[in-house]
Order: sequence, then C-alpha cells, then structure tokens
Amino acid sequence: MVRNLILILIGLTLIQAVIQYWNTYITAWLGQTVMRDLRNIVYKHILRQKLSFFDRTPIGTLQTRTISDIETLNDIFSDGLVTIVGEILQVIALVGIMAYTDVKLTIITLLTLPLMLLSTWVFKVKVKASFQEVRKYVASLNAFLQEHISGMAIVQLFGREKEEQKRFSELNKNHMVANLKSVMYYSVFFPVVDLILALATALLVWYGAGSVLEGEITFGVLVAFLMYIQMFFRPIRMLADQFNQLQMGMVSAERIFKVLDSEDIIPDKGTFQEQLPEKIEIKFEDVRFGYKPDEPVLKGISFTVEPGTVTAIVGATGSGKTTLMSLLSRFYDTDSGTITVGGQNIKDYSLPHLRKTVGIVLQEVFLFSGSVMENITLNNPDIKPEKVKEAAKYVGADHFIESLPGGYDYKVMERGATLSSGQRQLISFVRALVYDPKILVLDEATSNIDTETEQLIQEAVKKLMKGRTSIIIAHRLSTIHEAKQIVVIHKGELIEKGSHTELIGMNGQYAKLYQLQYAKETVSV
Repeated sequence: MVRNLILILIGLTLIQAVIQYWNTYITAWLGQTVMRDLRNIVYKHILRQKLSFFDRTPIGTLQTRTISDIETLNDIFSDGLVTIVGEILQVIALVGIMAYTDVKLTIITLLTLPLMLLSTWVFKVKVKASFQEVRKYVASLNAFLQEHISGMAIVQLFGREKEEQKRFSELNKNHMVANLKSVMYYSVFFPVVDLILALATALLVWYGAGSVLEGEITFGVLVAFLMYIQMFFRPIRMLADQFNQLQMGMVSAERIFKVLDSEDIIPDKGTFQEQLPEKIEIKFEDVRFGYKPDEPVLKGISFTVEPGTVTAIVGATGSGKTTLMSLLSRFYDTDSGTITVGGQNIKDYSLPHLRKTVGIVLQEVFLFSGSVMENITLNNPDIKPEKVKEAAKYVGADHFIESLPGGYDYKVMERGATLSSGQRQLISFVRALVYDPKILVLDEATSNIDTETEQLIQEAVKKLMKGRTSIIIAHRLSTIHEAKQIVVIHKGELIEKGSHTELIGMNGQYAKLYQLQYAKETVSV
C-alpha cells in the first residue's frame, strides 16, 4: 500500500514537472511569437509613412515603440496573463469551497471585498498614470540620446557638453521620479491589503467564535476558514502584483497602436507597371504643395522635361527645388495639380515601379553599417558583384574602393563616418547606376565634392545622363551650362525658363544669380 502511494506520488510529481515545462515553454513561445509579429507589423507600417511623418516624429521615439514598448508586451503574454488567469481561477474555486463549507462564514469573509476592490481600482488608476509618465520619459531619453550622439561633433565643436549633460540629467531625473511614483503606490497598496486582511480575519474570529460557542459550527470549520481567508487574499495580492506588468503592457500597447493608427501614408493604389521606353517625358502641371495647410511651398509650377534631355532647376535656398523632386518620387503627394511620367499620372504607378523608374542622388548621402558592396546593392540579390565593379569603374570610383582595406568588403561605419564626403558621393553614383533608372535626378549631388573629385566624376555624370531624362538641382550654375532647359524657381513660383544663353539675354533673376556667382568665383581665384 505504502509503495503504491509512493509510486503515485512520484508519478504525479513527474506529470507536474512535464506540465510545468510545457507551461513555461509555451508561454515563452507565445510571448516571443507575438513580439516578433508585432514588430514586423509596426516596422512595415513605418516603412509606408510619408516623409512628413518622420519630419515630426523623433527617431528615438520610434525606436522605443518598436523595441522597448513591444518588449514590455512580451512580459504580459509570457507570464502576466497566465498568472492572472491562474490566480482568478484559484479565487473562484476557493469561494466555491468556502460556500460549500459554510455560507454565513463565506459572507462574513467577503464583507471586506468592496474595500479591496475600491483600493485596487484606485491603485490601478494611479499606477497607470505613473507608467504613462515612465514610458514618456523612456521615449524622451531615447530620442535625446539618438539625436545628441549623432550630433556629437556639433556639441563638442561649440563646447556644449556641460549644458547637454544638464539637459540629460533633468530628463533622467524625471524618469527616476516617475518610477518612484509607481513604487510609492505599491508601498502604500500592499500595507492596505494587509490591513483589509486583518479586518477580514477579525470579523471572521468575532463571528466564528460566537458560532462555535453556540454550537452552530465546529471549531474545525472556524480553523479551516482562517486558512481559507489566507488562501483567498494571497492570490488577490498576486493579482495586484501583476498589475505592474499589466499596466506597463497596457500603456505600451496604447503607444504602439497610436503609431499603427497613423494614417499619414502614401496611398499605393496604382497598378501601372508596364515596361517604359528608354527616353521618358516628365510634365509638371500647376503643381501646388505645402508642408502645412496655410504655408504653400510650391505655387502652381508648370514645365515639361522632354524625353532624353537635361533640365536644370535653380533658385535660392528654400525656393522649393528639392520639394519638387520629392513630389516626383511621391515621398509627398501634391495638394493639387498633376505630375506625369511617360504620359502617365504618377499616382497611377505602383510605388515600387515609380521609384525604380526615378533614381535620385542626394546631396547628403546616407550609408548604412555594412560593406561597400552592401551599400551599393542595398542587399538586392539581383545585382551581381560584376555589375557593381563595372559601374564603379565607369564612374571612376573603383580606384578608391579597391584601395580600401578589404576593397568592396570594407566595412563602412554608421553614416559612412570613415569615408570622405566625396567618397560617399561616388558610392551614391555607383548605387544609382547599378539600379539603372529611366529618370535621373541629381539633387545638389556635386556640391559637397572637392574640385579634384568633381573633375573625376563630371565626365561620368555626362555618360550617366546620356540618353536618360535627367534633372539637375544645383547652386553652382557653372555645372549646368549644357542643360537644354533651365527652370528658375523663386519663393515657390516659376519665374524664368529657357537655355543658359536665353536666360542670360533676359537679364532677369538667373542672370543676376550667374553674375553674382561668377563675381565670387573670380574674387576667390
């Protein structure tokens, strides 16, 4: 008999161990799976946003939403929910056992439950508010660090280390205070629970002792209820403890879904994906746009870029040149007016097809952490190393790339910090060439390049633009003499249009800009 009991006990212990293993593994798997899928959903949503979304949302804030806030949700799915469900079931089962044993003592035991629910509700409200503050300051800290580490050269250049340290210390202090608020609420709540437990025990002893003396219940029943009341309040305490994870998760979920609820998305409803001819016409018709409703940046721009020709766009800083090219690639959408490429409204194109058609080389070149080859191909498996090397040789970038340690496998630091501005620009030219766009836009693409490097790539640029419909945005007017058409934009309006010779003959804004720049270059020589 004893041996059988021992075997049964061992068997039950083994079953418990197996159940506990699967409980731990499955809950962890659930949490990790939810976290993986939610991160993919959030990042996919971020990729679809207009550039205006990133203009007003700090990078550190998006990092917090995608990494830290979702990590917080993992604790709920892997531990919090299971514990809460288990504790609730335990409370329900215990109330059932108590009622079956003695209904009156059960009612006495539950008399303090309204006090418990009230204190728990107050606690929940206060803790949620404090955790909202915590997450807000976590996002602020991440945004501050990301911004100031990226701009550390400016901080040090202007000797602002002490001032920025003070700002960081203030944010850090606010974060600490917000955390201490939640700790304070916990330090008040648990003693309140203990007081309610003591009150419930006192009521039970007071009523139960009288019932025992009158013979209504046995002493054993009273002792059992004293044990039940401890068992009843223990899971309630555990449930309150789980509010930490639950409230943090709810706050994080609110912030994550706020990102997902953002509707600042470029609608991709176009279906046009047909093969385009080598030479394409671009037409801007009464294009109007403003980053803010009451502040127009472009005021009815209209001009045509003929197939296979070069059009230059010039104007003072802030006139709207780069904005115009951002509209061409649909980084933003026009407020009114139309832009057509190859006779087709750009909104009828599928976004991937449009952006494959229009290649833009920016003034500020962004390079990712990774090899030179990866930065050129952007990890596109369809672009073979042979094509990259051929393109690099074509634009004259092969010599400096092959001189790097490891050549095309040279690891570029974040933002290309270990390369010169000219080298980064050359890599961007190779990148544009291997993607072989039908339309090429050079947005101040040679303004950051030294004279020697500029001479190196000028011929390559001419070859790159040959046969392609091209647009050049430039401050240096000496680089656009050969453009078939020059468009002059001033304060968002097209004020002049024509060839270099024609515009000089007009003696208007372009002629003034050219004379002013020529005079400066003469003085500098």
